[in-house]
Amino acid sequence: MVATIVASLATSVLASSVSHSSPSTSLFFTKLRSSSGLRFSFAVDHLCSRRAKFMAHTLARATLGLTQPTNIEHPKFQNSILKKLDDLLGGLLAEAFSEEEFTGKAGQSTVLRLTGLGSKRVGLVGLGQSASSPAAFRGLGEAVAATAKIAQASCVAIVLASSEGLSYESKLNTASAIASGTVLGIYEDNRYKSESKKPQLKYVDILGLGTGPELEKKLKYVEYVSYAIIFGRELVNSPANVLTPAALAVEASAIASLYSDVLSANILTAEQCEELKMGSYLGVAAASANPPHFIHLCYKPPSGPIKANGGYNIKTGPGCSIEIMKIDMGGSAAVLGATKALGQIKPPGVEVHFIVASCENMISGTGMRPGDIVTASNGKTIEVNNTDAEGRLTLADALVYASNQGAEKIVDLATLTGACIVALGPSIAGVFTPSDDLAKEVFEASEVSGENCWRMPLEESYWESMKSGVADMVNTGGRQGGAITAALFLKQFVDEKVQWMHIDLTGPVWNDKKRVATAFGISTLVEWVLKNSS
Repeated sequence: MVATIVASLATSVLASSVSHSSPSTSLFFTKLRSSSGLRFSFAVDHLCSRRAKFMAHTLARATLGLTQPTNIEHPKFQNSILKKLDDLLGGLLAEAFSEEEFTGKAGQSTVLRLTGLGSKRVGLVGLGQSASSPAAFRGLGEAVAATAKIAQASCVAIVLASSEGLSYESKLNTASAIASGTVLGIYEDNRYKSESKKPQLKYVDILGLGTGPELEKKLKYVEYVSYAIIFGRELVNSPANVLTPAALAVEASAIASLYSDVLSANILTAEQCEELKMGSYLGVAAASANPPHFIHLCYKPPSGPIKANGGYNIKTGPGCSIEIMKIDMGGSAAVLGATKALGQIKPPGVEVHFIVASCENMISGTGMRPGDIVTASNGKTIEVNNTDAEGRLTLADALVYASNQGAEKIVDLATLTGACIVALGPSIAGVFTPSDDLAKEVFEASEVSGENCWRMPLEESYWESMKSGVADMVNTGGRQGGAITAALFLKQFVDEKVQWMHIDLTGPVWNDKKRVATAFGISTLVEWVLKNSS
């Protein structure tokens, strides 16, 4: 059983835990003696100078060390650091557990103010009885970040109780999850606020979970993915009057320029898309004063040939239109965020294509009307019976384009249907694929990332509701099974030889409580590509 304590250093915070008889918990301090451990710092540099409110392309640096605390017997606590800390505090922690009725259940927390010890606060955060998943420890990091903000902490130290029983691999994964949660938890997107407070937290020490090159490698990976998630969140948080299709193309090109050793960019204009006969995609863009930009980024490893046998030639091809509801470009943000992370990680032996069909769905005399018929680039005709179901129309040509690149595997992500939220709620993405092998790969990746996905049926009999009397299909069926019929629509534009998956992330793309984007999907995409690299 895991329990965690967090104590903060001189306006800072530390984490540790309780005995096996109690659920997991955490504690916070405000000043602690200097200790070596896993340390990382925070720094943010924004990407595009022409707009001060554009996305953050952030670098963080890490210094790693190992804490080897002195073993001190204590009747209540198992963790040696926690025992020593409780002794130094004159039994304050043991008292807090009893008098504050702190049981250590998940989500429970308490913060105590200290006097005369050079430390300002000590806090406890519960992890629950069986905290072992990446999501649980990422949640701990987020809780530490939240407490650090309130305490205006500048340095945080975190210790897990019962960490002695963790395997080496578990310690690496636990440390990386805590680090990820802290980085993401401390960040706030204040670009559009007239007044904002900068977080005071500068350093985080994770104690007792080891040291060495493997841990350093893990932390570097956390850095790349965490700041890619921040980048993705900023994309989704940006309003449509700032993040136009042209502006999104600028961001994509900037990523390719930053990592030009492995990334290249090809931005197709409306004229080029017309030459490719992308009638479905261009139909959505027809009413907007802002022209569409079809984004194609390609990752190729820095050296060595692509493996033709045994390895995978992966093409990841999602795309969503940008409209008034800014979360509708959540799939695009996931793709570009994953591109940014992989440009830094540089996995070998795999080629990845990132495709975003960027456009605006507006209203004007040149726009689509109900009943219009458009022709996709694979020749199939679509009767538009709902102009608000435009995401699947842009995806149709994006999927054809991806298939034409010689894709072996395609994963598309889109905030496609409200029906998926009705089916799975706000925190779980719906996964649709006819390929069991691809499903296995992506679900293994999502388990590592901690992003919740659920496989949904592709019920072929539902296709009857998608048939048109005058075209090959309509773009929406009835209300029942709306997420399934949307996936069946997309299936019409994928080569049968290609392993394909559609992820409907309408629910988890947005944190309704905090009113901000989550950048769901980035971690899973990155993990999936890494699992397919040599």
